[in-house]
Amino acid sequence: MKRPRALRRPHFRVADMAQQSVGGFLLAGPFVVTAEVWELAAGMNWIQATVTAVLVGLIGYAALYRADTGRDVDEEPDLVGIPTRFVSLMTVAFGSVLLLALIFDAPHTFLVEGGIGDGAVVATTAKAVAVGAVFSVVGAATADSVF
Repeated sequence: MKRPRALRRPHFRVADMAQQSVGGFLLAGPFVVTAEVWELAAGMNWIQATVTAVLVGLIGYAALYRADTGRDVDEEPDLVGIPTRFVSLMTVAFGSVLLLALIFDAPHTFLVEGGIGDGAVVATTAKAVAVGAVFSVVGAATADSVF
């Protein structure tokens, strides 16, 4: 059941992205600095990494537009046909993990010092970002929906 238009939340605002960022960074942090995540990513193939990234998108979409009945995907402003709020959520989910990984120098700490060559560092980092984004998207979507 949809809420009357007068009771619905306003369109996507910059403050919404700030809320998503807080939630995304909050849940991403512990996974960026965990050796098991980097070991898991090193052992993943590209199909598993792609499925993980798609899962992040599905979780994000479901949290924004299925679990929160106060939003209507058809009334959201869009960017090339994709709701702006969803684009922001995906940017925060993947971006927060990547940014924290680079700030903490996690690829060097967990990969280079662990003996993984330079060529595999970028690929493994991308896979680790996908793994971390699973958790980051939950925090980002929750913060966006609650506040």
